[in-house]
Order: sequence, then C-alpha cells, then structure tokens
Amino acid sequence: MDAETTTTSTPLGEEVEPLFSNLDIFLFSLIVGIVIYWFMFRKKPEPVPEFKKIETQAPSTRETSFIEKMKKMGKNIIVFYGSQTGTGEEFANRLSKDAQRYGMKGMAADPEEYDMAELSRLSEIENSLAIFCMATYGEGDPTDNAQDFYDWLQENDDEELSGLNYTVFALGNKTYEHYNAMGKYVDKRLEELGAKRIFDLGLGDDDGNLEEDFVSWREQFWPAVCEHFGVEPLGDESSIRQYELKVHTDINMNKVYSGEIGRLKSFEVQKPPFDSKNPFLAPVTVNRRLNKGGERHLMHLELDITGSKIRYESGDHVAVFPTNDSALVNKLGQVLGVDLDVVISLNNLDEESNKKHPFPCPTTYRTALTHYLDITQPPRTNVLYELAQYATDSKDQENLRKMASSSPEGKSLYQNWVLDACRNILAILEDMPSLRPPIDHLCELLPRLQARYYSIASSSKVHPNSIHICAVVVEYQTKTGRLNKGVATNWLKNKLISDNGHKSMVPMYIRKSQFRLPFKATNPVLMVGPGTGIAPFVGFIQERGWLKEQGKEVGETVMYFGCRHKNEDYLYQEELEEAEKNAALTQLNVAFSRDQEHKVYVQHLLKANKEHVWKLIHSENAHIYICGDARNMAKDVQLAFYEIAEEQGEMTRSQATDYIKKLMTKGRYSQDVWS
Repeated sequence: MDAETTTTSTPLGEEVEPLFSNLDIFLFSLIVGIVIYWFMFRKKPEPVPEFKKIETQAPSTRETSFIEKMKKMGKNIIVFYGSQTGTGEEFANRLSKDAQRYGMKGMAADPEEYDMAELSRLSEIENSLAIFCMATYGEGDPTDNAQDFYDWLQENDDEELSGLNYTVFALGNKTYEHYNAMGKYVDKRLEELGAKRIFDLGLGDDDGNLEEDFVSWREQFWPAVCEHFGVEPLGDESSIRQYELKVHTDINMNKVYSGEIGRLKSFEVQKPPFDSKNPFLAPVTVNRRLNKGGERHLMHLELDITGSKIRYESGDHVAVFPTNDSALVNKLGQVLGVDLDVVISLNNLDEESNKKHPFPCPTTYRTALTHYLDITQPPRTNVLYELAQYATDSKDQENLRKMASSSPEGKSLYQNWVLDACRNILAILEDMPSLRPPIDHLCELLPRLQARYYSIASSSKVHPNSIHICAVVVEYQTKTGRLNKGVATNWLKNKLISDNGHKSMVPMYIRKSQFRLPFKATNPVLMVGPGTGIAPFVGFIQERGWLKEQGKEVGETVMYFGCRHKNEDYLYQEELEEAEKNAALTQLNVAFSRDQEHKVYVQHLLKANKEHVWKLIHSENAHIYICGDARNMAKDVQLAFYEIAEEQGEMTRSQATDYIKKLMTKGRYSQDVWS
C-alpha cells in the first residue's frame, strides 16, 4: 500500500482526539460574534454637512479695539465714561450725539470694554478727540467700570500719548472730602503722559446743580473744539433719534423681558456668580419698623442669601434694584393715551454700536417704565429740549427750549420750575397739557433706573446667610402740592415677608467697600453714626463681639450714636444696650438732639469726651469711622476732631488739620457718607 492511503487503527476503548478543542470553538464563536456585531449594529458614519464659510472679524478686534471700530464707523470723537449711577454715561451719550451737530461723528464708550492702551493710536484718525466723563465714587475712588483704566494710568509711566487730544468733564459732590478726585486725576495724568488738553477740565457739583455745570461747560466746549479743528457748526438743532421703534404683534412671550437686568429668564433660573448684571433674587425674611414713634418710618429688613454663594464683609454695600410705583406708571400711560402692554423693541440705528437697546428688549412699555426707566427724578435739560418739538402750544415749546439753554433766564426757569418744584416727567406732562410726546421717544430719552446702595447692617461672621438693611422711607410734599415718594425705600417698605402667599423677593448684589474694620482686632475702633448712619456699625459691633467669643483679644469698641428723641427713633436700642452689657461695646454714647431745649449732636459728645477720644487716637492707634450725612454731620464731626487735636495735642489749627488728614491717608479715618 502506498503510504498516503495507509490508515492507523486505534485500539478499542481509547477516545478519539477531536479536530477542535472546546477552547478553539469558544474563540471561533467569539470572533464570529464580533464580526456579525460590527457589520449589523455598528453606528454608521453620519454624512458631514457642508457649511458656507462665514466671514467674521476676529473677536479680539471686535471686543477691545475702539480704534478699529472708529475707523470702520467713520467716527473721530470717542467719549469714555466712568459711571456708577448712570449720570456719567448719560452725559457721554449727550456729547457723542452733539458731535453730529458740529459735522463730526462721536461714540460713547465704556473703558471696561476696550483696550485703553490704544489711546496712543488715536492720532491715526484725523481730527480725533477723546472726551472723558469721569465720576468719583466713595472716598475719591474710580467707579467700578473705570477701575481698570485707573490702574492702567497709574502703572504705565512709559506710555507715550503725545498724539492724543483730550478733555475731561468730572462729576462729583463738594460735600465729599475728595471732590472730583477721579476727574482731576485723569486730566492731570493724561497731560503727564504727553497728551494735549484742548479744553479746560469741567467740574460738576451734584451738591449744587450738576446739570447746570455740565450745560455751561458744554456750551463753551464745542466752540473751542470747532476752533481747534477748524470746522464750522452745521447749525442743525433738530432732534436726533438714536433708536427706532419696532412693535411686535406676534411674538413668543417667553422671549420678552419682564424685568430681568441681564440674561432673559435669569430670575426664573438663577445662576451664580451674582453681580450688577446678574442680581440674586433674595427672599425677605424680616421687615420691621425700627422707630417707636414719630412721623417717619425707619425700617430693618433681612434678605436671605442661602445657597447663593454670595460672600460679604462688614462695611460692604448691598445694591438693590427697585421698581417704580405702578400707580405712577399707569398714570403716565393714561396721560399719553397708550396701551402699556404693547410689546416693543427700541433698536439702535447704529448697527455697529455695542449698545443695541436703551434697556432690555423686546419688552412692554409697562415693564420698561416699571423696571428700567427713571420716571421720578426731575428730567435733565436735554430731555426737555428733545420733547419741546411735541408741544402744540408755542409758549410751552419756547419755555422748554429756554430751560435747555445756558441763558441766565433759562437756567433760572429750569431751577425754579423743574428742580425746586421737584417736577418729574409725569408732573411736567400734567402741567403742560399741550405736551404729548410719542411714548417710544420718551422711553429713549429717560435715564435708566439705577440700583440703590445701602450699608450692610450685619456681620457675615454672625449672619453668613443673611444681609441686613437699615433705611428711612423717603416721602415729602412738593411746592406744587404733590406727594413725592422715594422709589427704593417705599418699594422696600412694601416688601412684606409673605405677599398673598408668595415670598417677597429683592434683586440684589454686593459691592465691596474700603470701609473695613482694622486688620488687628486689638486696635480700638471709634464709630460715629447718627440716624441710619448706624447701619455698618451694627455689623462692626456684631463682629467685634464674635471675635471676643472666639477668645480673641479685642481693643476698645466705642460708639457715638445720635437721634431726635429717645422714645421715638433710638434705632437698635436693645441690641446696643445688650452689646454694652456683654462688653462687645465698651462705651456707648447717645445724643438725643431734641429731648432738651438746646440741641445736642454727636460732635458735642465727642468734644465732651475729648481726653478719652484723644487717648484712643494718639496713644492707642484707634481707627475712626464716620457714617451718615455728608453735607452737615460729617463736616461738623471732622471739625470736632480738628478741635480735639488742637486742644489735646497742643497744635495749631493747621497742624491739627494735617494730623487728621494723615489719619485719612493711613486708612485710620474712614467715611461712608451720602448727601
């Protein structure tokens, strides 16, 4: 037999070895299964759609280069503003609109949004000019939106601005120690860096008549600009609209703003961090009257910030966004004969502008007048000028234009008829029946309703999830017999803990302050705060008490409080007396100004305790804090400290003044005051 055909037989009883082992079969099955899965169930690649390439500008250029923007839009004047309450921004917008009347083109700009190092490139634009409307906030500080610009000016000594033409209008208040400090600094610093001032620094005083100061400066400023650049004014005094009206007849109401400050529906879905553009809706947990009697209403509110991740320190401010009285809003609608619930947008005619709308749009006229526009302050002269064209009575038209002029007669008429009489826009419309402007133009002209700031009356060490407010309700009779009510305080007064079963909510955020307790708890603190000026000191006392409870060594904590009558408006009496009893407060001095024949104020008590006061300041490194009225109290208290230093320190008045001023420079004399 051939070898290939020979078979080998296996003896009976032995197993025949299989061709594939169990392991081989398992592995084969696994491989087949994977292959079947791959072909049957794998995800098919989705076809990639073709997109047309969209030509876009580089975001960095769009966001930060004002030079490129000016070139693209054909602008030669840029008006930067540092604004905390909106007035600086308002003046900047007015100046940028003015430019058109002089054959130039202007734009208002927030320095926070641009690279200010580009000022050195402004000379690339022919007949270019930078105007700065700079407000001063607090104790000579820049406004929040001008802080980065201020830092840049301070840090860049080698900056070359020789090609820059500029002018500055400063907004301030003479009752404050550092009057117009920011405007003065910008004016001086730009000159130091080589820029050319083409018109004198303007100083606006809000304690006097800020509007008049601005109008007078502006009337001289524009002729100087024309002379400098060799241009002729166009003589066009007609109204220039910045926004156009769009009425929405068929719109999804979920896309309509209903009072949100920034993001649409931000009040329904709250997302931290919370700030001026994204306030937190805080429930009101306490709203009680503080005073036991008298005609005034002084109140204490507590806002719950649980879960918000908001942090604050004693001395900080809480900002709240109030709404206008619905009765005022309804009356405006009636006088103008309009349906306030129409959904509208006001769209900027300048499509390249960063500011697309004067307030969040689309919205209703009712929402705009309730949440976004200031309808209670006397209108500024530019508003009267723009509205004059709608008066059908020639005498009314003449008076409105006259009040907007810089003539002595016009200034006097505006002062008497608008400011002294406290006429708001509704009162003006009621007293001028021939004046019935279109509501959309009125909404364009009215300034934004601003947040109101209150010194926080609590310590986060004791109340980490709660912010306390102490305020007095503003209400007064005007010369025309009308009852004017403060927007925010009356709104807060009506924030009941439960409103028809719903929690009352307050949109708020925190503004950090320099009004701080000393770093060393062993330093004594001397606090002077009559009336609602006691607010931050309630927090200071709570914190010093908490530190003592932690076993820390704490210096003397001395309080000088003042009110009218002990039995009427002695605010936080129980808390103060309890703090004194527990030694959280080492000395409590209270001046009841009207409980005796001769009025007694906090400055009188300071002078009565001059030896102790001087020992604290001169020997023990005490920190002094003043809170309250800037116009009278703060000045009188400062004068008392001059006199104490003069007498106890055996100084001349000049030396005593310098001594107290040095305390301010060192951060040992701090003020949180308002006028």
